[in-house]
This record gives sequence, C-alpha cells and structure tokens, in this order.
Amino acid sequence: MDLSNYLEMFIEESKEHLQAINDELLKLESDSENTAIVNEIFRSAHTLKGMAGSMGFDDLASLTHEMENVLDLLRNSKLKTNSDIMDVIFKCVDLIEKMVDSIEQGGDGKENVTDVVLQLKQIQDPSAILVFNDILEASKQMAATAEYVLDEYQSTVINEARKSGNKLFQIVVSVDEKCVMKSIRAYLVFQAAEELGELILTIPPVEQIEEEKFDDSFTLLMLSERSSEEIHSKLINVSEIREVLVTEKTGQDSEVAGSPAEVKDVVEEQRSQPQEREDSGTAKKKQRSKSIRVDIDKLDQLMNLFSELIIDRGRLDQIAKMAHITELTETVEHMTRISTDLQGLILNMRMVQIEQVFNRFPRMIRDLAKELNKKVQLIIEGEETELDRTVIDEIGDPLVHLLRNALDHGLETTEERLEASKSEEGKILLKAYHSGNHVFIEVADDGKGINRDKVLNKAIERGVVSEEEAATLTDQQVYALLFSSGFSTADKISDISGRGVGLDVVKTKIESLGGLITIDSTPGKGSIFHIQLPLTLSIIYAMLVKVEDETFAIPFNSIVEITTADENKLSTIQGQDVIQFRGQVVPLVYLNEVLQVPAIEKNSKELEQFIVIVRKGNMTRGLVIDTVVGQQEIVLKSVGDYLTNLHYISGATILGNGHVALIIDSNQFF
Repeated sequence: MDLSNYLEMFIEESKEHLQAINDELLKLESDSENTAIVNEIFRSAHTLKGMAGSMGFDDLASLTHEMENVLDLLRNSKLKTNSDIMDVIFKCVDLIEKMVDSIEQGGDGKENVTDVVLQLKQIQDPSAILVFNDILEASKQMAATAEYVLDEYQSTVINEARKSGNKLFQIVVSVDEKCVMKSIRAYLVFQAAEELGELILTIPPVEQIEEEKFDDSFTLLMLSERSSEEIHSKLINVSEIREVLVTEKTGQDSEVAGSPAEVKDVVEEQRSQPQEREDSGTAKKKQRSKSIRVDIDKLDQLMNLFSELIIDRGRLDQIAKMAHITELTETVEHMTRISTDLQGLILNMRMVQIEQVFNRFPRMIRDLAKELNKKVQLIIEGEETELDRTVIDEIGDPLVHLLRNALDHGLETTEERLEASKSEEGKILLKAYHSGNHVFIEVADDGKGINRDKVLNKAIERGVVSEEEAATLTDQQVYALLFSSGFSTADKISDISGRGVGLDVVKTKIESLGGLITIDSTPGKGSIFHIQLPLTLSIIYAMLVKVEDETFAIPFNSIVEITTADENKLSTIQGQDVIQFRGQVVPLVYLNEVLQVPAIEKNSKELEQFIVIVRKGNMTRGLVIDTVVGQQEIVLKSVGDYLTNLHYISGATILGNGHVALIIDSNQFF
C-alpha cells in the first residue's frame, strides 16, 4: 500500500490538530479545572497519534502516546494541572511540530524525544495506570479459545515448518475503536508480523481487511521461531493497536473447527450496548464535505492565466472602440462583465482568513511573557478578516517583530505597572479589519508609550536628524524615526525584540507589499502600530497618466485627488516648489525630471499640467504630470528579474494597445 498519497493530507491535518492543541492548552492554563478543555486536547492528540502511526512515523506516534497518557490522567481527575505539567506538554507539542516540519521538508520526522518521554513517565502516577475494562478482558479470553479450520495445503505447510523448529501462533489483534483508517493499521501489523515469521491465514481475509470490512479486531495465524513475548512486544508497538493476544498452538489443535466471527459478534454486541443506550436510537447522517484542498501553486497559475486574459480584454476593448463595430462592442462588453465576475471568484478563492497567521501568536506571547517574567493578556480581534494568500504568507514575520517589541519594550514590568497604578497584567491587542480595498492591522499595548525625548536623542546621536531639524519635528515624525535603518532605543540588545536592527525591516517588508505603517503613542498609556495592506497584489486599479510621451500607472490606493497646476497656487519655499492644497503645503515632484523622461515638442493646448496628490500616512506630495489618461484595471508584473536598482518604480503592466507602462511607487517620494 502506497502511503505517499496520504502524506499531504497528513501534514495539513497534523498542523490543524497541533494548532488546536496549542489553543486549548492556553485556555487550560487560565482555567485548569475545566475538564472539557482537557477532553478537546485529548481528542486532538488521540487523532494525531493515530494518523502518525498509520503513516509509519513511530517516534511521533510514541511521543504523542505518552502525552496522551498524561492527558488521560488529567481528564479523569487522577492528576491535577500545574505549571510543571503544562511546561512538559508544551515541550511535547514543540517537538511534534518539529517532527511534522521535518516530514514536510522530506525528512524522516525523527527527533530525540528521550528526555521528554522520561518527564512524561515521571508525571504519570503508577497507581493510576488504567486497565482494560471487563468487556475487553472477556473478549481476550473468548478470542483465545477461537480455532480455525485449515485446508490440507495449510496443514502440510504447518507440519513441515514444525519439523524445522517453527511454532504456530494464533494472534488476535484489537484495534482502537476510534481509530482512523483501520486498514492502514492492519497493513502495518502485517508488515511487522512478516518480519517475525510467515503468515498462514488471516480472519477475515486480507482483501476484506484492506477494504476495512472488519470491526475492531482481526486474527492472524503465523509460523515463527520467535517467542510469544517477542511477537507481542513487536506488534503492540504499532500505534492505535489496543491489544495483541498471542497463543501458541500445539499438536493437532490447529485443525479443530471453530469460527472467530461468532466470537467477534458476541463481543461486538457487548461493546455496542452502552453506546446504543446512550444514542437512544438516534442516527446521524455524516455530512459530505463540500470543500477540497487546492495547491496554492495551481491558484497562482490560474491567476496568471486570468491576468493575461485581462490584458487581452483591454486590447479587444480598444480595437472595438477604433473599429466602431456594434457586434464586436457588445461582445466585448459581455466579456467584460463575465471576466469581472470571474475575477471576483478567483480573488475570493485566494482569500484566506488572517486567523491562519494570528493563531500562532498566543503561544508565542505566552512563552515570551514567561521568559520576561511579565503577566500579559493577548486580545485578538477580527481574525475572520480575509487577505490574499500572497499577503498572508508575507505578513507573519513583521507581526512577530511588532508583538515582540510590544512585549519587550512597550509593556512595563509588573513592579513598574503597580507603581503607575496599573493592573499587573499588561494587555496587547492584535486587531484586523476591512476598509475599502484595504485591510488594516493594529498592534496596540497599554504600556509606557514611546519616550519622545529618548527617540530624538538617539536619532541625533546616530546622525539621523540634526538638532535644528529635531526641534521642528512633530510627534508623528519623531515616532517615524523608529523605522530608520539600524535605529534602536533598547539599552540592551536581546533575542526577544530588536536585536539592534530596529523596525526598519518591518517597514521595508510592509512597503514591499504595497502597504504602509504608522505609529501613535501616548506617554504612560501605550502605543499603537497601524498597518495598511492591499487586499491583493495581483490585479489593482490604477490611474493612467502621461509624462511627455510616456504612460505611467499610479495605484488608486495612494491617490488623494487630482488637480490642475494653477500659477496662482504655486510658490517656492527654500528652493522647493510647493502648492497650497486644502490648507496644506504640498511639495511638488516633477516626474519628467525624476524619471528622466525625454522631452517632446508640445503645442499650446498641451502646456497645462496636472498634479496628482498622493499620500503616505499623514504626509502628502504632488506628482506633476502632463495628461490624465483615465482609470484602468491593471495586472501588476514584477520587473525585478530583468531590471535592478529601479527607483520610484514598483513594477510594470501591459496596456490594451500592447505597450508596457511602468507602475509608480509613490511611497518612494517621501
């Protein structure tokens, strides 16, 4: 049986169960008497153990089995939850995550688990070891007396084998009643048994076992030179095998008539009675899943193909307008409506809840708080907010950095909080929400806030700003200095946050995603980091503009307004051309100069210039252009592989006429 087909499913489901275990463990720490939480953890661990055993990852299965034993004692109130037990279980989860990561990377999933297993065994009270129930014990005795009718060939093989020193063993294998994919467990038992000897017979037949046409047990007849203890030891180690009963058959008793099916029916009837009483005749039909897993690479390929379709749609639209053919125009309009719906569908397929990123942070905060000896409550809001998968994959690391900074630099120690008349438990808020075509993420803390003077002094010391400039900076501009390269206010460089590299890496990553980040802070009350991100990075709305004879695209998400260059509004301050716009002085950027666009001759009608007002945070700039072509949906294409060290350009797009237009990155003008 080829298990490789199940590997991807195993990895995905293992991660889901690990996340569930982590979430429930964090709940258990604050509500240690809640056995319902322990039951949830136990169920996830039980399923994970079964899957690992089915796939042949024995180290993973054995570690999970030991953890499951401790959880079983907890849920039956034979152990009481304490911090030491929680730490050991968290260690188990970390090791299991490493094993799953190893398997995902093509490894064998093996780790040194000896120390943790010993810790788990020490936790378990020998007096609390659970024994099998009376029904199971009865099933062993009944199964032990079951005999089988062998045909002439099988009898001959057995007799010849006995002459050469082999013994005949009857092996009754009981599988956990809650196990998943019982046929794979049976397959693993067959593999282990064939290493010990020669299989003569299976009840039910092998074909029925492979098709899972058996209940919770099956029987093997095997020839082997090994002892019954050795056979038992080997087979009982297969995960999700509840019990193995090995009986040596002597003389001619292997030919006595009897049927294990009758025995199994009796045992199964006894086992099912309590469940039948509990269900009281109610039957629930299993819901069929209406979702499938799709490889993200296939979605990327689908998006690329659709992007090409958008380009061709623009080309057809332009041809239709030039040709003035009614039928062609109507067809293009219909195609536009369909492709717009298709685009929405594809983008929705790529949307993933940000919970996928957020759900790993509670455990991280718990461990860091313990390391820093701080009491912290992490509040998560808006985890159902959806983002494009591409953005989801990239936003995790910046958020880790911001949360570490909030915990390390933002929140005071317990003593400092009590002195400031605050609760000893600090709060960190991680919030996400939609607004327009953007997703906003906030990382807030109720700590001491940012020390404005400390930031300014460090900036002056590092030469980021001069003393004269420092005197004129607003609070927002001072906080923005934290994003300067290599800037850090930490007195000590630690592995918790900063590491002496500051927040510039966070800013760089977010801006590379087409987003921006700003800071608000109130001394003594805390700080808030605001992150703005586009919903998707593949297809965007942009304003097409002309500078001289070149066409450029400016993304809508950075445009505030478009106005004309009125000579009465233009003025110069310290050699910088500015414009008065809605009571604000806006510096101007002449794109023809910045982008070195070759000049062309213009008639008098073309002399009027337009100004595109763009914004980044609280700052604005005016981009001086020649003509506004109009808005258009464009496909963002990277040019990084072909052109390097490009300034003010974030990518390129192909227009309907087949020409290439560069996309302006307005963030670089600030």
